[in-house]
Amino acid sequence: MPLTTELSPSGCSFFAETPSSIFAPEQFVGDEALMIQTAEQFSRSEVLPLLERLDKQEDGLMPGLIRHAGELGLCGVDTSDAFGGLGLSKTIAARILEFMSLNGSFSVTYGITSGISQVGLSLFGTDKQKQQYLPLLASGEWIGAYALSEPNSGSDALSATTRADLVGDKYVLNGTKMWISNAKWADLFLVMAKVDGDKFSAFLVEKDFPGVTVSREEHKMGLKGSSTARLILDNAEVPAENLLHQVGQGHHVAFNALNIGRFKLAAMSIGPARDAIGLAAAYAVDRRQFGQPISSFGLIQKKFAMMAAWFYAAESMIYRTGAMIDAAFDLWGGTVEGNRKAAEEFSVECSACKVFSTEIESLIIDEAIQVFGGYGFTEEFPIARHYRDARVSRIYEGTNEINRLFIADRLARKIRDGKILGTAVGDSFLSELAGKALALNVKDQVSLGAVSDLLLLSYAEQSTRLRSMQSKGHGAALHATVLPWLNARGAEAFQLLTGAAVTLPQCEQTDIAALAEAVYQNRRPIS
Repeated sequence: MPLTTELSPSGCSFFAETPSSIFAPEQFVGDEALMIQTAEQFSRSEVLPLLERLDKQEDGLMPGLIRHAGELGLCGVDTSDAFGGLGLSKTIAARILEFMSLNGSFSVTYGITSGISQVGLSLFGTDKQKQQYLPLLASGEWIGAYALSEPNSGSDALSATTRADLVGDKYVLNGTKMWISNAKWADLFLVMAKVDGDKFSAFLVEKDFPGVTVSREEHKMGLKGSSTARLILDNAEVPAENLLHQVGQGHHVAFNALNIGRFKLAAMSIGPARDAIGLAAAYAVDRRQFGQPISSFGLIQKKFAMMAAWFYAAESMIYRTGAMIDAAFDLWGGTVEGNRKAAEEFSVECSACKVFSTEIESLIIDEAIQVFGGYGFTEEFPIARHYRDARVSRIYEGTNEINRLFIADRLARKIRDGKILGTAVGDSFLSELAGKALALNVKDQVSLGAVSDLLLLSYAEQSTRLRSMQSKGHGAALHATVLPWLNARGAEAFQLLTGAAVTLPQCEQTDIAALAEAVYQNRRPIS
């Protein structure tokens, strides 16, 4: 039996006692399924035809798309209906975000407005603050931004130097925020600054407040249609009532917004991967070499089988985690303290989803490029845009390196605090290795990274296996296909950690051609 937790409201956590069932995206039905279809139709009919124009940041084009999305109810899916949203679950919000992310530039703009710019306010804001701002964001009338990073403060967020000094009935903010997505279009910034030089705090800053300016656009390698710029605060005047939560408690706002943000970023990351699989499948069926379509070649079929299996694993982690987050909010949410507790409970899983999904995104898109061959390396085909856009996913909202350190450290802390039992033997090859790794109590970064790899690989394997056991489609074959890949990487991490010899378990062979054919027929990932 794997690691168990007494605090999990859903009965399963990072290493939970194996639940009898697991939420999977194919379980969305009724109105939720219709909303997902609306999101996909919006992406394919409203966004994808405009990519060249979006990349040039044509005036008014991106804000207009956000407003249209808001009119369809897509910008406030999990925002309370008391404040202009739909009041639905984090899980359905993530699924909609996945289908709104078939293009990276739009995905970032939409994802921040509908997600991380709202979640801190939703969790920690007063009713007055929420009434003032959430309806504007949820309707798409306003675009939001999240301002944490600084030129000398990225991963080490608490070393920020932006100051906030109370002068009369206003806070005066001074500093520069860097890498701010949506900066050009944002109407509202969630800004982190230190009151009196040391009390890390959060503020709601409107673009038109005196002293607030946005610098020039960054010249980026990818995501060219999104806005990224510096936010300059030069004696910026912010009403005292725009302090979010409490002085000195901004880290709760910032990091819990990031917890949910990382979960949603995982969904954002598999959106482009989904589109890449579809584009590559269509190309492989049409492209002929040696008198036959390249889709019939064994090594091409293997690529599609692996792309489908990787996608299935990432998807399984994401929606299992989403269901647990929703259960936590159902149990504890509704108050500031309850919201904080719910947002923190599965922070380790959120980081695991972020790391795994962003790295799977890159693997899938890289293989899709290979299917296109030389054409994929040209801007003539859309797969090149996905390749450029995907690279930043492993950097923002906490680099994957920082998230790896967080995963191992936070889980070890939960074990020390008695919140998780750390004496289990595991229910798979990977969880056995992960349990042994956790018991080593390592401190150096390389070892912590290896422990985290074992943990997230184990979580991916368990989530995939549990989902495949309850599904009637290709789940069993997809799990069997991804399992040797997961096990091999786990063995590598354990060897790096201990130097010990590791014998990989026997795995069943799968029908690669059949999985590839299913992808060709569906022109998308399979389940």
